[in-house]
Amino acid sequence: MRLDKFLKVSRLIKRRTVANEACDAGRVLVNGKVAKASQNVKCGDILEIQFGNKSVKAEILDVKDTAKKDEAKELFKYL
Repeated sequence: MRLDKFLKVSRLIKRRTVANEACDAGRVLVNGKVAKASQNVKCGDILEIQFGNKSVKAEILDVKDTAKKDEAKELFKYL
């Protein structure tokens, strides 16, 4: 699945356009490397997203095309 779509489905970032902008600005890392929005992600990948002066680190547990709000939390775990 594309990185920008996963960020939206998992609700780590609310909108796909915002996810695209974060990737373009170099604020999203996958396994320690700056990632483009089109990069494919899979279970076990480690995401790091920088929001201003704080950063969020999460491991992908599952990849789904759609997820309800309560299911979205099960797609990743915070590290």
